[in-house]
Amino acid sequence: MSIFPAAALASVLALAACSPAFNWREVRPEGTRLSLLLPCKPDKAQKVVPLGGRPATLAMLGCDAGGATFAVAVADVGDAAKAASVLALWQALTLANMKAAPGSGQPLALRIPGAPPGMPASRVQAQGQRADGTAVSGQAAYFAQGSQVFQVVMYAPQIAPEVAETFFSSLKLE
Repeated sequence: MSIFPAAALASVLALAACSPAFNWREVRPEGTRLSLLLPCKPDKAQKVVPLGGRPATLAMLGCDAGGATFAVAVADVGDAAKAASVLALWQALTLANMKAAPGSGQPLALRIPGAPPGMPASRVQAQGQRADGTAVSGQAAYFAQGSQVFQVVMYAPQIAPEVAETFFSSLKLE
């Protein structure tokens, strides 16, 4: 058996996160200390949603690349003491929206450079369905910085581990 095919396969897999489908760029959601990488030029949107018992403006950045959707959303709930409960509810609603399979929502490690000790943070992965019934995989991080709450998420039919690693390991608070 030749080592060339194995080496070629390893090279192809290593380049997947750097393919032309993924043009990684640093973004900083306005009014936050967060920076992260998105694989495409993001669109921006805002809407008012009920969070923490009051209306809050949810600002979003998102884009589609390589068959996946990438997004970051941030809102200020007005009180840092409400952040953990708002994040838990947000996570539960996201899993319900994607009709996550029972047992989905498996926790993953989440480390955010620059985050203060004790900051509420979690990362989950789940399998579910889109509104049209097609299968979808999702990974999402939920965390807070003071009274700001964040959701960083990616959805795809299948999530490439190296793409998820590039995306989620880029999170940092400055």
